[in-house]
Amino acid sequence: MKRIAFLFALVALLVPLFAVQMPVRVAAQDVGGLNGPQSSLPLGFNPSSSPSGTLLDDAYLPPEAYQVRIRQRVVVRVSPAPPRARSQMMAELPRRPMRRSYEEVEHDDCVDVSDIVGVQPSSDNRLLIFTQKRQILAARLDSTCAARAFYAGFYVERSEDGQLCVARDLLQSRAGASCEVSRFSRLVAVSQ
Repeated sequence: MKRIAFLFALVALLVPLFAVQMPVRVAAQDVGGLNGPQSSLPLGFNPSSSPSGTLLDDAYLPPEAYQVRIRQRVVVRVSPAPPRARSQMMAELPRRPMRRSYEEVEHDDCVDVSDIVGVQPSSDNRLLIFTQKRQILAARLDSTCAARAFYAGFYVERSEDGQLCVARDLLQSRAGASCEVSRFSRLVAVSQ
């Protein structure tokens, strides 16, 4: 009984192999027997054209496209600065007593997006933005927004000038909040 089941399984595996090539063999054998008005073979087989390959080869061909639309949208993701990077930045500072007070000074209304390294929300509803120039910028959000929604960073759609500007660009948190920046300021360490 087991031998019969094994035989049927073997036949079931081999049938698809013969079924794929069977129409080609039948058509090739019948080419000489057809004369007169019925000289074309059924199923669109034309022996004078080059063979199109197997069924599996045809499946890998790319589909034909009659219309192509290209839309370009670049979204920049700014994530929180990793603790290791922050500690490494601190380690490269000259060895002297650390300044613990910071003073806010005015900053331009725009920041280059490619210069942003990381972000961290602060308790006074601002985002602290760390830049490649080793500056810390404070971005004050609209009064309707909460900085804690940006704990995992934010997305901003890249504008033509590559800048993140006040009252123009929209910050989108990974949690779903959308806010505009109302003002930028730069934090400068002051001696005590």
